[in-house]
Amino acid sequence: MKIRKLTLLTNKLEEEKLFYSNTLGFELKKEGSDSFTIRVGWSELTFKRSKEKHTYHYCFLIPSNQLHEALEWMEERVEIIAIENEGKIQWFDTWNARSFYFYDASGNLAEFIVRYDLENESNREFGISSLLCVNEIGMATTQVEHLNSQLERQLSTQFWKGDLVRFATNGSQEGLFLIPNYEIKTVWFPSRQPIVPEPFETTIENEGVLYDLNFRNEQLEITKAGNL
Repeated sequence: MKIRKLTLLTNKLEEEKLFYSNTLGFELKKEGSDSFTIRVGWSELTFKRSKEKHTYHYCFLIPSNQLHEALEWMEERVEIIAIENEGKIQWFDTWNARSFYFYDASGNLAEFIVRYDLENESNREFGISSLLCVNEIGMATTQVEHLNSQLERQLSTQFWKGDLVRFATNGSQEGLFLIPNYEIKTVWFPSRQPIVPEPFETTIENEGVLYDLNFRNEQLEITKAGNL
């Protein structure tokens, strides 16, 4: 599964645009009075203006041999969240992955992750063009099993790791939905940011088929968008 497009809402559109274009150095692919879009590898990330505050958790995939190089690069630009004993890198042994976290200009919890199983090493010097894709998006619900089943049935994606009560993942290591039950798992690791069911839109590629998804009020609408 690949996240081809992801659209999030923000009440700090101008600050978010400066964060991504000036602080991190992305080129703006599209820009309007109420939205902007950047390209992140095979993904497009769009922020749209909202009157209300929204808080998301999303993640970027980077080459599996560049975690420390990426951390040094990002530390020159943003504050990295300390995890334990002032450490900044989290090891996920059951995922065979490592990551670090930071906040964007809207206060969303963002993450850089390496997934060693993908064996996607790079010999290029790390820079903003090294990011491979938007790799994860949080989709909070009180009905984890139901939402996972809907994804399996309509997208032909698969449950990956976790459980169907507290916190599930659906998709593949190239692209994942994080599905927490926000009544049980109440904050996003490693922050104190509450997990809430925020609206978003996304276009997913799976097995050569594109799907448009609209998640709002804990309800997920899925329509087939065509074949590649």
